[in-house]
Amino acid sequence: MMEQNNHNQSDVTDEIDESTVQELLAWITEESKTRIDKFIAEQLPDVSRSQVQLWIGDGKVLVNGQAVKSNYKLNIGDHIELSVPEPEAVDLQPELIPIEVVYEDRDVIVVNKQRGLVVHPAPGHSSGTLVNALMYHCKDLSGINGELRPGIVHRIDKDTSGLLMAAKNDKAHASLAAQLKDHSVTRRYLALVHGNLSHDQGTVDAPIGRDTNDRKMFAVTERNSKHAVTHFMVLERFGDYTLLELKLETGRTHQIRVHMKFIGHPLVGDPMYGRNKGIRMDGQALHAAVLGFVHPSSGEYLEFSAPLPEDIEDVLASLRSR
Repeated sequence: MMEQNNHNQSDVTDEIDESTVQELLAWITEESKTRIDKFIAEQLPDVSRSQVQLWIGDGKVLVNGQAVKSNYKLNIGDHIELSVPEPEAVDLQPELIPIEVVYEDRDVIVVNKQRGLVVHPAPGHSSGTLVNALMYHCKDLSGINGELRPGIVHRIDKDTSGLLMAAKNDKAHASLAAQLKDHSVTRRYLALVHGNLSHDQGTVDAPIGRDTNDRKMFAVTERNSKHAVTHFMVLERFGDYTLLELKLETGRTHQIRVHMKFIGHPLVGDPMYGRNKGIRMDGQALHAAVLGFVHPSSGEYLEFSAPLPEDIEDVLASLRSR
């Protein structure tokens, strides 16, 4: 039902970004009497419905070759064409932002990202990110992922700490992106969650898509969702809290946070999916502790680990002393 003419993005990340969408073609075979703005927003999870409405108002959405209004109701057989202009030019500048480099060579750099640091800029917000810091430190980053995200192969949330890799040339970028796509990259996280899990280990296999009630959030849903699998193992129990090791098989937006909420054990401190009671933290208690991949040039498997940040260690020490 959906074809997207965007070759680079599908190789690099699981998400569709409005800055990279160029043209979308759809022949409606199932949806009928659904509003055009609602339909497009559901097909492009990282694009807001208000943005779609602006595109429609600007005449960038055609149905059967004709401009329509946002409230147009789709009919079976309708042909939708969406054309989006190239993203506005941005002036990214290197910035002296402290970063902890775990490993670096001419192909790849691995950093231990601090909590609170956004990974890459967005339109209208081009400073104070990990990309700005990498531009200052590296001078050479791959260009595959576009002007706003040079070198970025994957990302972790602003308030998640831990290991993240970036590519320093296009060949390395293609190799790392392919490994992510094949689910061969090792990614293990440590998380403190609410409640006492009934099993010592298990797997959450539940599709994730945009939350229909709040488009800033994601949820387990069958509608316009993507396959998502998270494996967990209990490391330590504290009565009302549990320390987990989690292994990602897929890499959906907010995957661990959504899956833990889904099974009734949301992350401590999570402002979007957590509980507003108990331990208070500045952001979710989630840390990307282990990252492993095959080196793009040597073919050697490399694996790195990063210790928990001080704030999570302090919380664990307090729980252990009870």
